[in-house]
Amino acid sequence: MELYKRYVDVVLMHRKSGQMIPMYVCWDNGMKYKVDKVLSTEHRASQVGGCGIRYVCMICGSRRNLFLEKDKWFIESLQP
Repeated sequence: MELYKRYVDVVLMHRKSGQMIPMYVCWDNGMKYKVDKVLSTEHRASQVGGCGIRYVCMICGSRRNLFLEKDKWFIESLQP
């Protein structure tokens, strides 16, 4: 099973403390998926290359890795 780096738009809450909480992940086709819960955050490298802050999230009942790499968001995806 090969994973790909898929850049996505993210709707987030930026708290006054500086904490960023992803609320929705948006695909290029206009589909928007609610982030049900953020399970953890930490600085990590991705299996698909790149590194940054990894948000382990529950999205539509699935556990997904969402990364903030400098100023771009990407998700580890099964499809390019």
